[in-house]
Amino acid sequence: MQDIDITSVGGFAYANYTDDVGGTGATVFLFDHLSPAGVAIRGGGPASRETPLLAPVASSSGIHALMLSGGSAYGLDAAGGVMRFLEEQGTGLHIREACVPLVCQSCLFDLPVGDQHARPNAQNAYDACLQAKRSVFQNGNIGAGTGCSVGKYHGMEHAMKGGLGSYAVQVGQVKIGAVVAVNAMGDVYAAGSGTTLAGMLDDTNTAFESSFSSMIEDMESERHAPEGNTTIGAVFTNAGLDKSALTKIASMAHNGYARTIRPVHTSVDGDSIYAVSIGSVVADADGVGTLAAYVMERAVEVAVLSAESAYGLPCAADFIG
Repeated sequence: MQDIDITSVGGFAYANYTDDVGGTGATVFLFDHLSPAGVAIRGGGPASRETPLLAPVASSSGIHALMLSGGSAYGLDAAGGVMRFLEEQGTGLHIREACVPLVCQSCLFDLPVGDQHARPNAQNAYDACLQAKRSVFQNGNIGAGTGCSVGKYHGMEHAMKGGLGSYAVQVGQVKIGAVVAVNAMGDVYAAGSGTTLAGMLDDTNTAFESSFSSMIEDMESERHAPEGNTTIGAVFTNAGLDKSALTKIASMAHNGYARTIRPVHTSVDGDSIYAVSIGSVVADADGVGTLAAYVMERAVEVAVLSAESAYGLPCAADFIG
């Protein structure tokens, strides 16, 4: 198994819109051709657009673009800019005289940082698409990761900075990678260990405190976890798979969240993962799903380790020597 940059999976260009002042952003993936995709949503508070297209019983055979963004439900307007860009390129379903691009999107809640009235819009997304590239993927405080935070069970005053992360591998001819914007209510751990990378801080904001333990201690109280979180991600592979297989792979990829984020998939998170096939390499779907969980867990780690302090939130580098 060889580590590669996620752009080496091929089949897409990507673009970021970053509003450092407002504390929000968006990441867009433009596929070279109509690409089969599936989705699995396990969080209780998702904000998404056009996800019913990905149901195995839906007639659409794929999508033309995918967007991960901040802005909560307000950010869903941004996909209109991606549609306008693709329409101008003649990319979409051609129905009579009309061209209709199929664009899916999921949003995370980043309104508490920066300016709560800042959110990605259609023009921001359109302008980003004009700058789409295939160079080495950027991680950290960029795109959908701009306003991300983690460890929010005791409020933003004890939270830390999250970010955008990516990780990809190649096994034989199969390539698979994940991109994730980590904006979890819970804490982030190094996969397979109890080592905290970023999360809720104690009353002095100088050491970690376990969100898991705090939630269990509060279980018989009337305390409720704070709303407004959500980790959103996508897995891309050059394996040729259909929507049914990709839906399963997206579900398996959530194991990557579970290995690195605790608590996860709560009612106050909108945790969602897409899986997209952008190639035709023959591969076993279960093997691809197993790798999907692996690259996702590593992408989560990259997201918090690449994040930089911002908006009064410390980052992992401030606590890891």
